Amino acid sequence: MKQFTFKQPTTAAYGEVLERIEILRSALRWAQKLDRAEIQKLLRQCNGLRDDVMMLSRKERVLGVSAEAGTEPDEVDHSKAPPGVMQRRQGLIDRSFVFEGVFGENAGLLEALEVAERAAPTSLPVLIEGESGTGKELMAKVIHSNGSRADGPYVSVNCGAIPENLIESELFGHRKGAFTGAASDRRGRFESANGGTIFLDEIGELPLQGQVKLLRVLQSQEIQRVGSDEPIAVDTRIVAATNRNLFEMSRKGSFREDLYYRLSVIHVTLPALRERRDEIPLLIDYFCGEAAEQLQRDPVKLSARLRHMLLNYGYPGNIRELRNIVYRLTCLADEVADLKHLPDHLRPEAGVQKVSPDADPMTTLSLSDVRKIASDEAERQFLEQGLREVAGRVTALARNTGMNRSYLQTLLKKHRINSKDFRRNPSAPI
Repeated sequence: MKQFTFKQPTTAAYGEVLERIEILRSALRWAQKLDRAEIQKLLRQCNGLRDDVMMLSRKERVLGVSAEAGTEPDEVDHSKAPPGVMQRRQGLIDRSFVFEGVFGENAGLLEALEVAERAAPTSLPVLIEGESGTGKELMAKVIHSNGSRADGPYVSVNCGAIPENLIESELFGHRKGAFTGAASDRRGRFESANGGTIFLDEIGELPLQGQVKLLRVLQSQEIQRVGSDEPIAVDTRIVAATNRNLFEMSRKGSFREDLYYRLSVIHVTLPALRERRDEIPLLIDYFCGEAAEQLQRDPVKLSARLRHMLLNYGYPGNIRELRNIVYRLTCLADEVADLKHLPDHLRPEAGVQKVSPDADPMTTLSLSDVRKIASDEAERQFLEQGLREVAGRVTALARNTGMNRSYLQTLLKKHRINSKDFRRNPSAPI
């Protein structure tokens, strides 16, 4: 989600499209000498090029994912979206609201984005609620990046990770000698976020004493370092997040009611990933590309039954769990990942699958997934048969199929096909 650091379509992906444009330009110079069949072939290439450009454009504008992820634009079935969902999302895009990295079109997610859009230009506190792993910090960054404080600092604090006796020092700073170990003056997180946004993650874990101090900051816009009586004015916007029900906690007395109402002036709720199933195929491909880049290998392929399981799993850990699964698959699998590469508790014998692993996955996959699987398989068979006919000579295959040699090499690499495996004479030139 970012104007911050999310990957753009890679140079390689753009380079491939540019190369195809140059090939078409060269061919069109001879248009008057071409017969109808050749012209039709050029038109098909133009249509394919247009689709590729549209795919890159969508990924850069909406998804913010790299082109090597291989996500098909039609993997999300927009026809199943509730009425008005596409118009609402397009409205956000048209108003230049930056939310790259938010993949889906779930009505609840779009409602959260619309609230964030209205809240971003203000300095009002925002409370983001949602299960662990749903992207609460990502939403906080969206709010920061679209507001008047976008050029100011963004400081993230995990309230649940700070020891109780250090909370005040961590948030508000301390003076030298204020306590044992305070060897020098230290700024706190609020001072560091002055003029920008402070993100208080897991705010429900903040002890009552820390809640009292935080309430004072919200009321007075001032802090005091530990060991100092001097107030320091701070102009910091607070965005808090929790996976707990703060309203219920406030009724039971474990969270201050006055602080709850101060923090939840703007309230955003993020739906769980199981409620945003249209995102799952996009996230799978995105994380496959991300993991491949980090692990310095080609993106792993998923078997049909593994992909089916990932599309239908409930993800109690939400997006974070899906990301961890894909990274594991990328690390453990060779070329094709299968069910055996999943963690033990996710394998079929653990009983997490809704459909038997022996069932035909094609009966429950979406139409777009079936198309993708069938298209990839047909492309692979076409290339393998062609290499058999020309004894593994790539130049000959390129000539026979009318493809550019470098583009053909790209397809062979995509399917991990080694032309040498098809040579009848290993010493024959390629």
